[in-house]
Amino acid sequence: MVLEGLQLYSKALGNEPSSMAARPVEIVRGYQTGIVARVTELHALYYTRETRFGQRFESVVAAGLADLCNRLNNPKNAIWAAMRDGEIIGSVSLDSEDMGDGIAHLRCFIVSDAARGTGAGRKLLEAAIKFADDQGFPETHLWTFKGLLAARHLYESFGFKCVEERLGDQWGTEVMEQRFVRQRP
Repeated sequence: MVLEGLQLYSKALGNEPSSMAARPVEIVRGYQTGIVARVTELHALYYTRETRFGQRFESVVAAGLADLCNRLNNPKNAIWAAMRDGEIIGSVSLDSEDMGDGIAHLRCFIVSDAARGTGAGRKLLEAAIKFADDQGFPETHLWTFKGLLAARHLYESFGFKCVEERLGDQWGTEVMEQRFVRQRP
């Protein structure tokens, strides 16, 4: 009875996974008001829960996103937002300047807890990979952490391969950092 009551309550609030999946997601390229704060918030909430990262991680994400958004006038840099009902529910960015000549850096990929499993992440990565290929980047790199299995599966489905692993504590907690590389077909 408790389960049934909770399901009815969730349905009344419109928070059922099926209702979330049924509402359309729009992928929008370019700066959106609030994107730096929202993407930072999504990262902070997820990574605090999953890896115990704290203030240092949140500050680095915010600074990196703000820096990239200040460089979006470079046509080889881009950011995308997954939007649902006017709300940013995910994002990914591509930075052409921070890893050296000819390397696209896929950064700050995240979707909200409610949007996981709805295809929003796949749509974001499709947009970023298409952009990288259209811009002629021979390689696209990304850094992540060991243990994020759903994300890894998604990256590998787009042709990324793990090429490096190393222990790192730059975020305040020691984790196995992983670098993935995708060669343009």
